[in-house]
Order: sequence, then structure tokens, then C-alpha cells
Amino acid sequence: MKEKDCSELELLVNTLIEEKNREELLDLPWAGNLGTWVWTVPSNRVVCNSQKILNLGYAEDEIPEYIGFEFFTDLLHPNDYDPVMNQMRRHLAGIDSVYEVQYRIKHKDGSWRWYYDRGKITKRDEQGKPLILVGIVFDITQQKHMEEQLERKNRQLKHMVDHDALTGILSRRALFSILKRALVQNQEDETSSGSSLVVLMIDIDHFKRVNDVHGHVVGDAVLVEVAQIIQQSIRNSDWIGRYGGEEFLVILENTHVDQAYEISERIRTNISQHIFTEGLHLTISGGLARADGRHVDALLQIADQRLYAAKNGGRNKIVQSEHS
Repeated sequence: MKEKDCSELELLVNTLIEEKNREELLDLPWAGNLGTWVWTVPSNRVVCNSQKILNLGYAEDEIPEYIGFEFFTDLLHPNDYDPVMNQMRRHLAGIDSVYEVQYRIKHKDGSWRWYYDRGKITKRDEQGKPLILVGIVFDITQQKHMEEQLERKNRQLKHMVDHDALTGILSRRALFSILKRALVQNQEDETSSGSSLVVLMIDIDHFKRVNDVHGHVVGDAVLVEVAQIIQQSIRNSDWIGRYGGEEFLVILENTHVDQAYEISERIRTNISQHIFTEGLHLTISGGLARADGRHVDALLQIADQRLYAAKNGGRNKIVQSEHS
């Protein structure tokens, strides 16, 4: 590049810096814009608006006279360093038309600020090698914090929707979603070995009597304890949720019918041997149903029918077939 061109470029950059540093410009709607930067690749010199550096907690007299590209890259968050450098390499190699990244950069006090950076090669030499990159940078820290808060609230809301407020186990809505997915997967994976998807419908025997005699506070405590016992009695791969009122549903994937019955009996036994709040002794009844290619509603209907067969058969039992 000719000496005159360099001099004109330097003048242009200095003028840009002066304008961007004017205090009154910081009150404009685009105040998040920290300014324009220019990187001279062969000399590795970066000329930028000083606000970008001041924003990181440095004073005017701490800004070095010569700033290299590494002045900023050395301050990058460890998780952002490689993505930023790879993006720059891709642009320098002509793979991407622009250099565009978001990254965290370390403030002098040790905290991290988020920047959005976008740049482009504006001059090349006769062989096509990059000479000058010009870009613009924004502080998006506040925006990122708002996004993180929104994501956190969305996760909290999803958890509230997917979990029963009283017992903390899955909600009816979440159960149906998981069961539908599991049934599709089961149709693809089911083999002649007998391994399948099985559901267990559970109801607490004489639960109305608990509420009538001891009150709903005790009744709620019983529901929480029953949910905990069921959770402790099943496998990590199984799902448990509150189906409604004093009814619970357990989804057992990749399970033989005899294995499902063993798990069901373990739940029934553990509950019958447990001493609940107020010294109560309770039992459950349950109905097992194997998927066998059935639709969600049909599968649950069979489990429900067998549950009531257990009720009509004296309670405190698990019915696994029409002939149980």
C-alpha cells in the first residue's frame, strides 16, 4: 500500500475515533455501539474507538499506544476463544463473506461482558491477501442477561407445567407426552422376546376416608409420601406421574410383563408396609397393561379396567390380565 494511502487511512480513522468519542453521542439511541475498529493485518495494528476499551474498566491513560489483535483476544472467555478465532480464520480464508461473532470478554474487575462483533475485509493486496479489516462492535451484555433471565423463567415455567405442584412428580400432561413418544418407539423396537412397554395405573384404597376423617392437609401429605415410595420402588428408566386425584401412572419401558409385575408388587408391598403421617396404614390397587400396538387411550383404558378389577376383587392387589 502506498504511503499516501496509509496516511489518508490513518486520518480517516483518527477522525472516526474523535467523532465516536464525543460525549454527547453516547446519549443517542445507538449508544450500545462501541464504535468502529480497523485492523491492519500485515502490521497487526488495531485502531478502535476507545470506548470499547473504557467499557472494560480501563482508564484513558491505560490504553496502550499500539494495540494488536491479541489485546482483545487475550481477554476472551476460554469457551469463546476458539469459535472467535475460527470465525476470523474462515473470513480471512474467504470461506465466510463476513466476520460475525458474539463473545464474552473479561472486564478489569473480573466480570464478563458480552460483545457482538462484525467485520469485513475492505482492502487486499495484488495477490488477494487481506490488508485491512473494518468492523463495528456492540456491547450486548444487558441483552444477554435479559435472554438468560428469559431462558431461566421458561425453564421454570416448563418445569411447573411438566410437574405436579403437590408431589413434584410428572404431571398428567407430561405423562401423556412421554407415553405417546414411548409408544412410537416401542412399535419400532418391540421383539418377539416379550419385552415391551407396560403401564401401571395405581389408586390409593379408601383415600376419600383419609380426607373425610383426617382432613385435606393429611390427605395431601399422604399423596406426597405415596409418590415418594413409588419413585423409590421403580427403576431409573421408569416414569411416574400423578394421573389425577389419588391416581398415579407408572410407565415401564423395555420391560417383560413378569418384570413389570415384580415392580408393581414391590410398590404395593412397600406402600402397605409404610406407616404414613398420623400413623396411617394404607394400601393401593393397580392395573397393568401391555402396549401391544395399542393407542394411548386404549392402553390406558385397559389399565384402568384392571385397576377397578383389583378394587372389586378386594383391593390391595395388582391385576395384570383379565384372568388375574
